[in-house]
Amino acid sequence: MPTIPTKLPSVHLYVDNSNIFVSAKDVAEKREGWGARSRIRLQFDHLIALAVAGRTVGQLCVVGSVPPEQDAVWRRLEEVTGVKPELYERGKHSGGEQGLDQCLQVHMLRAISDYRDPQVVVLMTGDGAGYDTGVGFHADMERMFEAGWGIEVISWRDHCRRALREWAAEKGVFVALDDHYEYVTFLEGIRSSRSTPTGRRPVAMPLLSPARQAEQRVEDAAQIRIASLEKEIAALREAASLKAVKKARYDKRFHRGGG
Repeated sequence: MPTIPTKLPSVHLYVDNSNIFVSAKDVAEKREGWGARSRIRLQFDHLIALAVAGRTVGQLCVVGSVPPEQDAVWRRLEEVTGVKPELYERGKHSGGEQGLDQCLQVHMLRAISDYRDPQVVVLMTGDGAGYDTGVGFHADMERMFEAGWGIEVISWRDHCRRALREWAAEKGVFVALDDHYEYVTFLEGIRSSRSTPTGRRPVAMPLLSPARQAEQRVEDAAQIRIASLEKEIAALREAASLKAVKKARYDKRFHRGGG
């Protein structure tokens, strides 16, 4: 098993806001009634705090579409977190979001080459589409995992693709936003968000990158060889010392006999 880096890793957080927000509406309706669907809002500073979990932030990338479900969404995000989201137009004919996933994926893949030592990637989405053809978030998370990165996925439990959820839980950490619902959301004009999350959450740690693993193998082999040579030298010195002692005894007896 590759050793874990001694230096604490930074967190690289990638947020598919539209996916999280739209799914939150379904969760809110189920938990607080039909009226909650139109009033649910994300408490962005709490959401990011839950994702970062007290660690150093290396990169924070939030993407969404314009116009959002509520015009104030993006202003509130920037106000409470200082993060300026990357916004993309909806398709003229389909009304669907254009380029959001690809934007996050570009940032994720760049991070692999930009950092010599793996860090921790935290993906906030539920979308695992494209995995079977080698594209999409799930496929790129696997690429980051193979490069040694620690893996964390944060999503609403029933709105995260099962394959992505189970893979994240097996290889790293899956955090269900449902468990922190009242901390990461509020109902506009009705309910405030909780001030603290529901307990501490588990976090992932990176392994060494393939390149560093190769270097580590070379270093380990060199250390083993050095230790072996030192042992041989010690044995030779001990043999030389015994030989010197025997010679001294022989010389002493020889000189006595000659006298």
